[in-house]
Amino acid sequence: MKSTPPKIHARALLFALAVVSAAAPAHFASTQSGRQPKEAKPAPQAAPAAPLLKRTTTRREVRRLGYGGSVTVYGAPEGSVTVEGWSRDEVEITAEVEQSADTEENLTRLAALNTFAIDDDVNHVRVMTAGLHDRKYAKRAARGLPKHLPGMPWRIDYRLKVPAAVDLEINAGRGALVISGVEGGLRINAGGGAESLFALAGGDVEATLAAGPVRVRVPTRSWRGRGLRLRLASGDLTLELPPGFSGDVDAEVLRAGRVENTFAGLAPRERTKPTERSLQGRAGQGGATLSFTVGDGTLSIKQVDSRQ
Repeated sequence: MKSTPPKIHARALLFALAVVSAAAPAHFASTQSGRQPKEAKPAPQAAPAAPLLKRTTTRREVRRLGYGGSVTVYGAPEGSVTVEGWSRDEVEITAEVEQSADTEENLTRLAALNTFAIDDDVNHVRVMTAGLHDRKYAKRAARGLPKHLPGMPWRIDYRLKVPAAVDLEINAGRGALVISGVEGGLRINAGGGAESLFALAGGDVEATLAAGPVRVRVPTRSWRGRGLRLRLASGDLTLELPPGFSGDVDAEVLRAGRVENTFAGLAPRERTKPTERSLQGRAGQGGATLSFTVGDGTLSIKQVDSRQ
């Protein structure tokens, strides 16, 4: 970034001095003549805005999903997404929708517009958020809506239970992301901004998050699957490995920050040399590669009890 030319700094300083000088004569004239300056009348205060009303509704849906199926989630601009793997051949979706507005009538109107839909067939379940953040949707569905209503705060927190071997795609906004017990192909793009957790033992994982903190916890001694690649634009990332873990770990911080490795069993791979911001390591006999890239932040690798 180019520094500001000295000429601009000088102009800014002269402008500030001019403002002070313009105000000073009247003040000093009044004090030197023995007269006290008149106190300025306080500006009239605006009436405090009425607190917004809030309504929270919970909706639960269940859909069957055949073996080898997939689940896609399009989250809300604000809200968390939690996905848990289980042994059933069905998907359970629980959504908590929170809407704010200035009147009960407007709460009802907005609740009908900021919502979600489910589309499913034999081997695919889609959870799709519909809301006024989508301009095309708003233009079609919100005709005649008062101009102040589209800006009212709302969020949807999703909680899903899915077959453990499912392929999963998540596109989410700002909020915590928690995924556990899933070992299929995972494709994730999320805003983050709250503490997110990936508690995974395997799969083929590609994840990109805008903000941390993020924890990745591997509960088993080896990764079952092709590997994991996680990119975090900003924030701290912590990798938690159990004692006796075998696998390869690539860790890199691109700009400000560092890599901190306190996992005793992780040593640099052959022909690599760790630096403050980069590490290519191997634990045990090696195995699938877990790759982590952080733009700005601390990337920590540590050992934890697998029972935690």
